[in-house]
Order: sequence, then structure tokens, then C-alpha cells
Amino acid sequence: MRKYLVIYERSSDGYSAYVPDLPGCTSAGESKEDVELNIIEAIKLHLEVLQDEGLEIPQSVSDSEMIVIS
Repeated sequence: MRKYLVIYERSSDGYSAYVPDLPGCTSAGESKEDVELNIIEAIKLHLEVLQDEGLEIPQSVSDSEMIVIS
């Protein structure tokens, strides 16, 4: 089992998502639910391609934290 940080961003026409530890692994969707499903598939495909090409699968090293500024 692998665990990766996913960053979601809202735009004027939907949502996008990317995985900092998997460069190039991105997705988009009209709703957050759409993009969540899409990024899961994108991660699986990204890892499959890396494995098929004999490339190293990156470990998750990214972290996140919400900081409140008053």
C-alpha cells in the first residue's frame, strides 16, 4: 500500500488535482468528487507506467499543514 499527498485546487470551471511526489500526475474534473475519482485513476496509471518502464517508484515525502493567519 502506498500513500501520496494530493493537492486539490478549485478553478472557475471545476477542480484540478496534482501529486507533488509524482511529477506529472495531475487530473481535473467538474466537481471535487469527479477529480477525486480521476486522481485515484491517474495515480494508479502513473505508478503502472513507472513500473512497466522499470523506473523507481517514488516514496511519499510531501507533507501538508493548514496555517491560520489572523
